[in-house]
Amino acid sequence: MDVWLEAALNGPWGRARQPGIPVTADEIVADALAAADAGAAVIHFHAYDERTGRQRDSYEIYAPVIERIRAVADVVCCPTIPFAGSGDAAEPMTPAARFAAVEKLLAAGLIEWSVVDPGSVNISLADDVAAGREGFVYANPESHVRYGLALAAAHRMTPSYAIYEPGFLRLGAALHRASPGVPQPVYRFMFTEQFTFGLPPAEWALQAYLRLLREEAPAAPWMVAGLGVDVEPLIGAAVRAGGHVRVGLEDAPLGCASGNTALVERAARLIEEAGGTLATGAQVRAAS
Repeated sequence: MDVWLEAALNGPWGRARQPGIPVTADEIVADALAAADAGAAVIHFHAYDERTGRQRDSYEIYAPVIERIRAVADVVCCPTIPFAGSGDAAEPMTPAARFAAVEKLLAAGLIEWSVVDPGSVNISLADDVAAGREGFVYANPESHVRYGLALAAAHRMTPSYAIYEPGFLRLGAALHRASPGVPQPVYRFMFTEQFTFGLPPAEWALQAYLRLLREEAPAAPWMVAGLGVDVEPLIGAAVRAGGHVRVGLEDAPLGCASGNTALVERAARLIEEAGGTLATGAQVRAAS
């Protein structure tokens, strides 16, 4: 089976919480190309303002980075949207403002996938809860999800659904059924150890998600992923069940000592040990 290996390079954490993440354009390009060499066919990253070291989802930041990556490696590049509710996107945004960079990237022909997360959830670290520090609500109103799916229909873009809770899967599948012309979304099961949302990285949890997916979207591709988690113990089970894999410093436990290249290399080895074959970017593009 051809297995899609996605590298999530940095996420919204900043270096205060994940010191090894790439932030500058040069760092992101270097990590992306190294991940591609190690077997990743999909590259996901968050754009950063190099002056502040904080996430800023701007076409002017994304576009040249994606152009540099695609000039060297045949990979699928997947940007994100503002992490609504976090310190970098605390004020409410309209759907059009939220997807502004994605819309421009689509018009320029630079991307084929983008984040369209079908639901809202509390993002709280277990340690912060114990210490009395409050997290935030990652907010994805239905109007925002519908806007992202309309873009997907107009540009033949694959929606990348992060499934933080089982309800995300149910709503995402319902909205896809109600949105003619939208390509089949990819369902990323978001396991965690350090945060308090969703399910832990256990095989019973994977089986629960798969049973629900079979009922709601039986033909949909899926992958194991997460935040604040090591998904390596689930890779073999995922491959044997017909799934795909995402790793990288966005998903790894905060303070992870490994870099993106090492995480991708280990995942590639585990995929092959489980009988999977690493898909190329062209194969992912043809199948999604």
